[in-house]
Amino acid sequence: MRKGKTFRILMTMGLTAVLAVTSVFGTVPGISPVKASAAISGNLNHVMVHDPSIIKGSDGTYYAFGTHITTAKSSDLANWTICSNGYQTPNNAHFGNLSQNLAESFQWAGEDDSDCKNGFAVWAPHVIWNENYVNKDGTKGAYMMYYSVSSTYCRSAIGFAVSKEIDKNYQYAGTLVYSGFTKVSDFDHNSKIDKIYTNTNIDELIADGTLKDGYNNNWSSGKTYNTDYAPNAIDPTLFYDTDGRLWMTYGSWSGGIYLLELNPQTGEAIYPGKNGKTEDGRVIDEYFGTRIAGGHTISGEGPFILYDAETDYYYLYMTYEYLDSISGYNMRLFRSKKPEGPYLDAAGRGATLSSITDDHNKYGIKVMGNYKFDNMSNAYKSPGHNSAFIDSDGQRYLLYHTRFSNSGEYFELRVHQQFMNEKGWPVTAVFENRGDSISKTGYAQDEIVGTYEYINHGTGSNGNDFLTSKKIQLNADGTVEGSVTGTWKETENSYLATFVINNVTYNGVFFKQQDESGSHAMTMTFTAIGENNETIWGVKFETNK
Repeated sequence: MRKGKTFRILMTMGLTAVLAVTSVFGTVPGISPVKASAAISGNLNHVMVHDPSIIKGSDGTYYAFGTHITTAKSSDLANWTICSNGYQTPNNAHFGNLSQNLAESFQWAGEDDSDCKNGFAVWAPHVIWNENYVNKDGTKGAYMMYYSVSSTYCRSAIGFAVSKEIDKNYQYAGTLVYSGFTKVSDFDHNSKIDKIYTNTNIDELIADGTLKDGYNNNWSSGKTYNTDYAPNAIDPTLFYDTDGRLWMTYGSWSGGIYLLELNPQTGEAIYPGKNGKTEDGRVIDEYFGTRIAGGHTISGEGPFILYDAETDYYYLYMTYEYLDSISGYNMRLFRSKKPEGPYLDAAGRGATLSSITDDHNKYGIKVMGNYKFDNMSNAYKSPGHNSAFIDSDGQRYLLYHTRFSNSGEYFELRVHQQFMNEKGWPVTAVFENRGDSISKTGYAQDEIVGTYEYINHGTGSNGNDFLTSKKIQLNADGTVEGSVTGTWKETENSYLATFVINNVTYNGVFFKQQDESGSHAMTMTFTAIGENNETIWGVKFETNK
């Protein structure tokens, strides 16, 4: 995440509150199994977890690990409780003596340094279970937590810690990637840390022959770190490819989102070792890895890659803009047939940017931005930095944090169900998850036909504004009237939906789910992604609500 002094203050407020409260064209693709558990009624228990990363434990409990060592757990992906104690040390819930345990990472960035005063040191962790990791006692298998520490907008590092237990006893195992270093001695304000690259692991990697091209002046040629080219080493997330290779994607703003392969037995980075270019012209850096998105100091952070066996695609999520409540933070989506990319959007455009003048809003499916339906008491604002998850029953989920129109920088974790559309894109349910099951055989026409609230998320940032719904009518003859015009269709014996609106085709699903009104009424909705990177949502208007 892009960070600064302002965000430190905002997060202080948030953590204090936590402690205080603690259709259709074409053939029908194979439809995944869908969740059949009982729907959840009543009010949900929401928690404040920023930059949530999801993992399911061996006992079936779901964990969302977030920034500032805030972790929540859930048995149903709807009700959550906090199960961490922040930066408390010693006796930290996850790290024991936090300061001593992660001391090597903190030598470079984080703990009570520069912009990270007051202990705000650990950002956006991601936990995976790695059955191939070799522990110090010779046994195999461990939970691996990859985390970032940061002191400025670019002086950061990514380290990892391991444990045989998902929520405690993590022990430091190494620091892989550093950023914000300089070629010669230099210091940030309020910091005693010399940023010269020899205080990272780079000089050792050059000395032992790992980095065969030696020091790269593209990183820094003097006292300035080149943020146009090189990444900010934060926001790590991991995934396995179909060959069992382990990868880490990371980065925020600066030089973009990068990808590094990891050794499954040790958790350490497999650095490319040589500088070069991919076949499609993207950067391969001997140290940082392969650039897969963004670049040139343009906004983009919080990368998350999920492989989906049904479509054989790797899906790359990331978030644009600054994370506060007024800057229009919003999620984007790309996909690739290979872990290294190239990652493309629904319009066929690549995720990497060409120059500082490139308009990033042209790239990536906009999953969601700021919005409000009539049955919601407050608008969702700045939803982002998500993770995604496919459960053992085949049900897909999207997790993210969001702010609201009435509460400043206060934020909460949200979970939405997702479903695969006809074009192989995961579309996101309109309302948060309450365990509702989609009808595998679709819905009767009279359940669908009617007046809807309609939102088109577009492709740009909403800034401090939020979208409100317009009214449209889905007619029995398959036409759409109202604020937009076109056609709609549901695939026979399926929930799959196709809309053609203003000559643009949108593919998605119909889904009857509980809304976010006080009564949580069962409401017909639709969600669809267009070939123009827009996401459209609809909520049927019921006069008896």
